[in-house]
Amino acid sequence: MIKFICTESEQQAGIRAAEIMAEVIKTRPNALIGLATGSTPLNMYAELVRKCSIGEISFKDVTTVNLDEYVGLTPDHEQSYYWFMWKNLFSHIDIEPENTHLPTGASPDPEKECINYDRLLDRLGSVDIQLLGIGHNGHIAFNEPDSHFPKDTTLVKLSDSTIEANSRFFDSKADVPSQAISMGIGRILRAKSILLLATGQGKADILEKALFGKITPTVPASILQFYQGELTVVTDKSAFSTIKEKHPRVNPE
Repeated sequence: MIKFICTESEQQAGIRAAEIMAEVIKTRPNALIGLATGSTPLNMYAELVRKCSIGEISFKDVTTVNLDEYVGLTPDHEQSYYWFMWKNLFSHIDIEPENTHLPTGASPDPEKECINYDRLLDRLGSVDIQLLGIGHNGHIAFNEPDSHFPKDTTLVKLSDSTIEANSRFFDSKADVPSQAISMGIGRILRAKSILLLATGQGKADILEKALFGKITPTVPASILQFYQGELTVVTDKSAFSTIKEKHPRVNPE
């Protein structure tokens, strides 16, 4: 069963998602939280920072795991996801640095790093809540359209559409890494709950296709229709528009 929450704006969607994440932390102060990067969760992270700054929540005992990282980028590269997380969240909250985990994109052996990251995930146990975004081609994490659903952390060749979409963060399209290390879909589905955040008109069609269309690895996010845990989808009005049009019986909060 999918729970939909539709807000008036992108900012409100981020705030609502932060409230859901904060509730998990309040209920379980030592929660294991799965995090994502990109422009979509920025409002959510800003709200979590605010909540932490006023003492509403604390990350002191929280542990985090991130979905993915670009291959070839060192942690101090301004487009690495390590840098992103510290710039937008970790450096502004009371989390212990040793409790934050991302794949090592600069590893000399990326395939071995995938194995190492899976071992880390096994040691840490089940994620209490996993934050996801959705790509324009339906990817979740960096799991691109494929002939199968990757089970474990894997080395991914980024699609042209993903490279094009992410090129806005780099000086040029040629600077975007062609590979990434990504948590596998099988790993993602082990989370106790999933929070999917999608905003903007550009995500409307793929969101509907993923959650109501055919379940196929060519639309990786479609596997979420099989998810047995609590799946909450938070959107703004724009991202929800195609679902609203094609599935009028869906009544979001």
